[in-house]
Amino acid sequence: MAPNWKSARACLWAVPSLLATFVIGAPTTGGQYVLQAGKDGRPLTSHRKLHGRFLHITDLHPDEYYKVHTSTEENIACHRGHGPAGTYGAETSDCDSPLALVDATLDWITANLKDSIDFVVYTGDSARHDSDEKTPRHNKDILAMNRRIADSFVKTFSDDNGLVVPVVPTFGNNDIYPHNVLMPGPNDILKDYSDIWQPFIPEDQRHSFEFGGWFYVEVIPNKLAVFSLNTLYFFDRNAGIDDCAHPSEPGYQHFDWLRVQLQFLRNRGMKAILMGHVPPARTSGKQLWHETCWQKYTLWLQQYRDVVITGLYGHMNIDHFLLQDTKEIDFTYLESQSNQLASIRETMEDEISIQSSKDYLMELREDWSKLPDPVKPQDFEESKKKKGNKKKKIGGPWAERYQLTLISPSVVPNYFPTLRVFEYNITSIEDTPTWLDIVRRSGMQSASAPDLGMHSPELRSEPDVEIEKKKKGKHGKDPNPPDLQIPDAPAKGSLPGPGYYPQPLTLKGYVQYYANLTVINNDIATENVDEDDLSSNKWDAGKHHDKKPQHKKPQPKEFNYQVEYTTFDDKIYKLKDLTVRSFLRLAHRIGETPAKSTGLDEAYEEDNGDDDDDEVADYGVGDVEPADEEDYDNDFDAEKKKKKKKGGHKMKNTKIWLHFLKHAFVSTKSVDELKNIK
Repeated sequence: MAPNWKSARACLWAVPSLLATFVIGAPTTGGQYVLQAGKDGRPLTSHRKLHGRFLHITDLHPDEYYKVHTSTEENIACHRGHGPAGTYGAETSDCDSPLALVDATLDWITANLKDSIDFVVYTGDSARHDSDEKTPRHNKDILAMNRRIADSFVKTFSDDNGLVVPVVPTFGNNDIYPHNVLMPGPNDILKDYSDIWQPFIPEDQRHSFEFGGWFYVEVIPNKLAVFSLNTLYFFDRNAGIDDCAHPSEPGYQHFDWLRVQLQFLRNRGMKAILMGHVPPARTSGKQLWHETCWQKYTLWLQQYRDVVITGLYGHMNIDHFLLQDTKEIDFTYLESQSNQLASIRETMEDEISIQSSKDYLMELREDWSKLPDPVKPQDFEESKKKKGNKKKKIGGPWAERYQLTLISPSVVPNYFPTLRVFEYNITSIEDTPTWLDIVRRSGMQSASAPDLGMHSPELRSEPDVEIEKKKKGKHGKDPNPPDLQIPDAPAKGSLPGPGYYPQPLTLKGYVQYYANLTVINNDIATENVDEDDLSSNKWDAGKHHDKKPQHKKPQPKEFNYQVEYTTFDDKIYKLKDLTVRSFLRLAHRIGETPAKSTGLDEAYEEDNGDDDDDEVADYGVGDVEPADEEDYDNDFDAEKKKKKKKGGHKMKNTKIWLHFLKHAFVSTKSVDELKNIK
């Protein structure tokens, strides 16, 4: 089912007049892009315009040994035997992706998305897991598959003259051998990937990539950059590194590089999206990153919240989001001399099962139940007059105490294969030169340097109270040792960044696509699944593990992705946009009912949210109305009244929790299955 994009979208936000005319950016250096010429030697021209959309794709995990109609059992992994492994994958199992799924996915993207997106974010894992002792992984095979995938991306997103949109890749923990372990650079692995990703890495950043595996691309020249973070240097399971506090560690050097680059973007008036493979997942009991790396990441994003829009990650296969709380920044973790480098949290499992995913999501919900009640937003002038109100609990009217991480589900069918297309605000920048313009117009410069003194709209009055307090430390002690350079905070009076305040480049929403392999593979008769089929073991053979294909020879239906859901019209999530405050409100609603009494035994009917308790304006993907700050006030007040009047508080939270779980597992679990996961 092809997306039905309208040629013109209604503007989602009313943009301040100053923003509408504000020129952002400065000329880029000539070495940033590889210039191309036409066959006659003259520069190529581009007629491509910004669409305000980009694609996030993650965790392909292609397996060249996958065979159709083989067993999904542990240590067989769809390589041999007889079983339900389908043509395009064994959905809900831990088998990796057949090459047929990868090829079909890229073909679908070519036919349906290629011409309507501005750039591609690919968050890694282009190799299979080491799941079969009879066919062990080898470094040369991992590199060969990564090269094949890179070549396929080039083919998918190119015309006869080369790439038409920038593709920004990153490492996955399975893209190296042995998996999880990447030693400090420079090393042979980084050199190999520098060659494999030659079409994607700007020439002038090749040296820094070979040193540490990090780089960025100006996906909209002089406006927006996407940073490819090497999260393996933050990953708690990487035995080749220690932490992000010691200057000799690659994690420390990574953040030092990131600080310099984000400051450079700030000086140029640009914005950034951060992306990586392993997310900064962290609950009260578990984590994926070393604590010092999480601390530094959270501090960096707090100081550069005027620059960084959001973080995009993969690895975990489940659809969810995270909120980093800056109140948890502890400078003692950032001192290399500190004895407090050991974390009190356990390291999460390397590969997350359905059961551990559910436990992890339950921990997230319990943490969200402690979030402060989101207050009704007010305009800047009113917020300045009313100090000491509840907005301080969330970091002012735009919730700047928190940061947002969005984690997309995977293509590998541990659930159903998934793609996500984000939409972002291009008001006032619709006609800006695109990445393709710069690539194909030799010697052409972008917008001229702005007058940086123009940052003057009415804005935050106290941007960094908490950070400044922590900087001073106790008893006047300076917590900023010589080997820790804390980034500068946003200039006083500067506008909140696009991640907090709707403006150009703010993420407006996303459309999530999935491929229902049970239908497409056409091998398994549709029927209910016993709750006993929900494996609690580390390896999951899938809900069809005990079934046999109904056809001797595969008879798959036409491969297709369809919309699973979209934030533009999800009447239960009610996300106005993808700003931090919108997700803080959603997290608070999910966590309102105490997590230890989940309410999963309450009656819950799967619907489209058409009941009174979930009333919201019916915005379609192509019919988004301008969002008004007053809408938040009205929604918030109405929600309170409904809870008091109808007694629906507990029922509503049960609905939103199950709705969250449903999407976390990409619609592979029925409501009854979700209730019965123990």
